[in-house]
Amino acid sequence: MRFLEKDIVSVGVEAADAEDAIEIAGDLLRQAGLVEKSYIEAMKFSYQKNGPYFVLAPSIAIPHARPEDGVNEASVSFVQLKEPVVFGHSSNDPVRLVFGLGASSSEEHITLLRKLTGLLNDSANVEKLTSATTYEEIKNILEMER
Repeated sequence: MRFLEKDIVSVGVEAADAEDAIEIAGDLLRQAGLVEKSYIEAMKFSYQKNGPYFVLAPSIAIPHARPEDGVNEASVSFVQLKEPVVFGHSSNDPVRLVFGLGASSSEEHITLLRKLTGLLNDSANVEKLTSATTYEEIKNILEMER
């Protein structure tokens, strides 16, 4: 299980729109061999079909798809957007923090969401993630959560 490790985190990223942000978060996972290209396409299709249901809190999106869509290893990537992007959520737009979630089972999905929820339930962590300029700053936030 890989959770917000250096090679799957990117800060200060420019995204043209919501689908671009999803693609960037998914591509971090793909480049690390954690998901297949088909998984990124499935994440975007899920957004097109179901809307911004994964924009779970103000400024936070957690796009994902089904395990059978191409997950190789349970993982969460993180993309901090340079400028907020509108996903179309009635109360939680615009989004600055995008966490690409890939789980190979329902149990892993729940485990990863719990880890993320533990991190994001603290508004100070959300603020730090929003303003971080380096991976080291993000790593320090994660270490404080342990």
